[in-house]
Amino acid sequence: MISSATRPAIDAPSQAARRRPFLVEQLGTFVRDAQLSAMSGNARSALKRNILDSVGCALAALDGEMVTAMRQQLSAVGGNPVSTLIGGGRTSADQAALLNSVLVRYVDLLDTYLTPGGLCHPADNFGAVLAVAEQVQASGADFMLALAIAYEVQCRFSAQVPVMARGLNHALQLAMSAAAGSAKLLGLDANQTAHAIAIAAADNVSLAAIHSEPVSNWKGVSPGITAQRAVYTTGLAQRGITGPLGLFEGPNGLCQLFDQNIDLNLSDSSLEVVEQTYLKKYCCLIHGQPVIESVLTLAAQHHVDHDDIDCVRLDVFQTAYDIAGGGRFGDKNFPSTKEQADYNLKYLTAAALIDGQVGPEQLREDRIRDADVQDLLQRVEVYPDDALTSGYPRTTPVRVAVTTKRGQELIREQTDFEGAPTRPLSWDRVVEKFHWLSEPYADAELREQIVAAVHDIDSRPITELTTLLGRVSPTAARDRTRRPI
Repeated sequence: MISSATRPAIDAPSQAARRRPFLVEQLGTFVRDAQLSAMSGNARSALKRNILDSVGCALAALDGEMVTAMRQQLSAVGGNPVSTLIGGGRTSADQAALLNSVLVRYVDLLDTYLTPGGLCHPADNFGAVLAVAEQVQASGADFMLALAIAYEVQCRFSAQVPVMARGLNHALQLAMSAAAGSAKLLGLDANQTAHAIAIAAADNVSLAAIHSEPVSNWKGVSPGITAQRAVYTTGLAQRGITGPLGLFEGPNGLCQLFDQNIDLNLSDSSLEVVEQTYLKKYCCLIHGQPVIESVLTLAAQHHVDHDDIDCVRLDVFQTAYDIAGGGRFGDKNFPSTKEQADYNLKYLTAAALIDGQVGPEQLREDRIRDADVQDLLQRVEVYPDDALTSGYPRTTPVRVAVTTKRGQELIREQTDFEGAPTRPLSWDRVVEKFHWLSEPYADAELREQIVAAVHDIDSRPITELTTLLGRVSPTAARDRTRRPI
């Protein structure tokens, strides 16, 4: 027998080579090997559309009450000026990832991917990927590839794991995707990428309480913090810091936490999931989009005056009821803040009927607290419907019934909305949305330059877009005159 003193050492890499790779290592290989050629022409066009949509959302939020406080905090902390802040200024990549992510999320108009057990917002990756892309002076094509990878990682995990149904926040999968996109831009190898994803995810298991009443500012900040940390920790992985490779199937990993196997179908190298995302026309959660569209269509068809309304009944699928109708996420009778209002079907219905729209103005706290909308929302009732629930998430079915003070009952049902994959918003419609949202913060020439930069992003350096975004005014310089889309 060879003594331990003379036994030859076992080389760590060869030992690793003999074991089956962990899932996070396979994911690292997927990210390393991903190529833009895995995107069809339609998928590339859809991603450009979503990029412009994200930029429009960010510009609409520039002088939001909470955004001002966030910008003050970034100024106090400071950072190496390698990445541009939308609305002016430069800071470190992780700090830029934070603020720019908060901007994209703030007015709740960003894209969404729906799953049976929850959802995710792929546009939450935009701020992080943009900041790192500028830090490394990437091409626009490299930026697109990294963002497409982030979309794919986030949505594939969301499709597999019912994160919100288990009481957790979808920032969990955002940590993985933001790290994956950042790793691609930084040129990390498969091993480093695996560690980057593992580190980011291990410390970003946040709670769905973020979305529950009383809903706080943190609902809009949480994804930005996750993106910021993912950018920072990916830099640590680049420098050799390791993470828990048993993130998924190891002891105390995510498979154990969720009590299921997790298969991300990594043999499929396509980057097409962006075509399955939903875009929004109204400032609210995705589950409110069909409700508001139904309410506005019904009111227009029958010339409904909000003063003539006795009551409104909304029948919705279970998830919409739970999150925004008074179900398990809490009571919806007394909204007073922006974060409560955009997660409240009663408020959203009342605002739509009175104002004829739900845009950034309807999320200002003085509007939310006005007596007219507070009175009408008390006459809006929301109920879950099993038949409607059976169609979700393949469809987003709702039924709206408005009863007038004369006793007339007006009813409308629909199963989708403009912005769903079944009725997608076109590039031209997103350009309209962009101009509507950004008009107060950028003049016509600057807006057109931004649209052109996004349209041709795969043939331009990313700094062309970030330079333009840095020229946008951080406060509204003019009144909004364009009609909503």
